[in-house]
Amino acid sequence: MNKKIQIAIDGPASAGKSTVAKILAKKNGYIYCDTGAMYRALTLAAINNKIDMDSEEALMSLLSQLSISFTQEKDGQHVHLNEKDVTNEIRSNDVTNSVSKVSAYKTIREEMVIRQQKFADSSSIVMDGRDIGTVVLPNADLKIFLVASVTERAERRYKENLSKGIESDFEKLKQEIADRDHYDSTRKNSPLVQAEDAILVDTSGLTIDEVVEKIEKLMKTLF
Repeated sequence: MNKKIQIAIDGPASAGKSTVAKILAKKNGYIYCDTGAMYRALTLAAINNKIDMDSEEALMSLLSQLSISFTQEKDGQHVHLNEKDVTNEIRSNDVTNSVSKVSAYKTIREEMVIRQQKFADSSSIVMDGRDIGTVVLPNADLKIFLVASVTERAERRYKENLSKGIESDFEKLKQEIADRDHYDSTRKNSPLVQAEDAILVDTSGLTIDEVVEKIEKLMKTLF
């Protein structure tokens, strides 16, 4: 098959987007682009450089100096910031609690979209985020919108944090996820919305394998 396939997976925080996207990409030999990790890398750099998160101009200036790239390792995809591996650092609570603010700025999003579209031009791709089907890959061959209850998503994040040695409070996580849903859905620039031609997949009560199986069935009907 010569045609480059584009699969867009959108949805709220901790709906399972990245995990599902990684598996789909690996099974089908596609590139995987974690757009959220790109915003997290910028947020981490801003924290490390003590950049004012309220200054879009300062953040844009910082971004212009940053190279964000991905490599596929034995244990999965790694994220590199100016060639330094920051895969674990970008998942810290400090980054998680600031990334929505950083990713809401118009000029930041425009620059990230340009970078993301360059990734998509190079090969068949699975890309996940909040505005992939609506902004980044509006002509994607398949658009999925993953959702799950706040409680279930908080449980996933809690277990993920524990496995990485990150201290977490479950009730606080629930509130943070609910707050982020509201922020992401109501922000002015590229809000989190389901694309008109996206297929809604509720992951509540499903294993990752069951979600992947659902999407692969959809893929078989389309290409």
